[in-house]
Amino acid sequence: MFNDTSSPLNLLLSRRSGKPRDMVAPGPDAAQMGAILAAATRVPDHGKLAPWRFVVVGADQRDRLSTLLVDAYRAEKPEAGRLEIEAMEQFAHQAPALVVALSSPKASKIPLWEQELSVGAACMQLLNAVHAQGFVGGWLTGWPTYSDQVRDAFGSTEERIAGFIFIGSPSRDLEERPRPMPSDVISHWQG
Repeated sequence: MFNDTSSPLNLLLSRRSGKPRDMVAPGPDAAQMGAILAAATRVPDHGKLAPWRFVVVGADQRDRLSTLLVDAYRAEKPEAGRLEIEAMEQFAHQAPALVVALSSPKASKIPLWEQELSVGAACMQLLNAVHAQGFVGGWLTGWPTYSDQVRDAFGSTEERIAGFIFIGSPSRDLEERPRPMPSDVISHWQG
């Protein structure tokens, strides 16, 4: 486990995701959240399009989010059982803070693929900023990400949910996950 955060590179090398269900208070306060979101906007963005948006879901809005998820899930899957419904309720209530990241492409000569890459970079930068502030983040997708009804509650039909980014403090030590060997994913062009 790599814990030395004494330099910017070591900070990046020590970042890991936390499980939202294991996150506890405190989460970021308003000033910390503002800094985290400002950092998330400082990513490569060909054409200066800002093809992403962030929607902060407040702690006082989690019950409404739960209702939205349950209603949308039941509308799409009327045969859903109690455990599936409880999973939607739990999803809405985990971690102290929640940011919904939206892919918000703009009509432009810039290819959609490049705009989507910028969205991914913005989400990763958000997670790096969360880590730099001393919190843990978890970027989840899952069923709510692909539901049109859930998407419509946060954005327009031209947008897509890139993910739900949960933020808080870890309730236990974070586990290191297997990482690829650099030699398996890095090569040098022989052209």
